[in-house]
Amino acid sequence: MKQKTVLRVCFNCRKCKTAVLKAVAKLEGIDSVAVDAEKWTLTVVGNVDPVRLAEQIRKIGKGAEIMSVEPPKPNPPEPKKKPEVELNPLPTCCKECHLVVVRYFPYEGGFCSIL
Repeated sequence: MKQKTVLRVCFNCRKCKTAVLKAVAKLEGIDSVAVDAEKWTLTVVGNVDPVRLAEQIRKIGKGAEIMSVEPPKPNPPEPKKKPEVELNPLPTCCKECHLVVVRYFPYEGGFCSIL
């Protein structure tokens, strides 16, 4: 069963963050990992035991505290996109051609159009 696990981990620098991510990435069943360095949290979504996550982080010498374990939020449905409407649709055989319009207005009042 997939679950969202939030752990509190001490990130002192970029090197610490990289070490924690490498340690967690070794575990199987992880769908996504997110790090918030300001809040010192590591969020893991997937089918993985939270205690096992904490143990894996502690093996590299970092303290890990399980803050919460809950089912992941379902992704919101994507809004339906409206199909784009072409103003001057071309025949299917001419999709790569460009439409050129030329008009000639002579002084006599008549005109000529070439499409």
